[in-house]
Amino acid sequence: MKKYVCTACGYVYDPAQGDPDSGIKPGTPFEQLPDDWVCPACGAPKSMFVEEGAGYKEQGVKK
Repeated sequence: MKKYVCTACGYVYDPAQGDPDSGIKPGTPFEQLPDDWVCPACGAPKSMFVEEGAGYKEQGVKK
């Protein structure tokens, strides 16, 4: 599954891990996260995430 990176703080959402603190079970793809889900590290909205991989640093990630 694809990982997604928060462009505000660099947090990586890993579907294999999920986000247990927010009630997101391991194995949940990013696309299936609720629209109101926010970055657990900085509170940025889901719209601030980009797919990890080649080119994501050019989109503003400071990592």
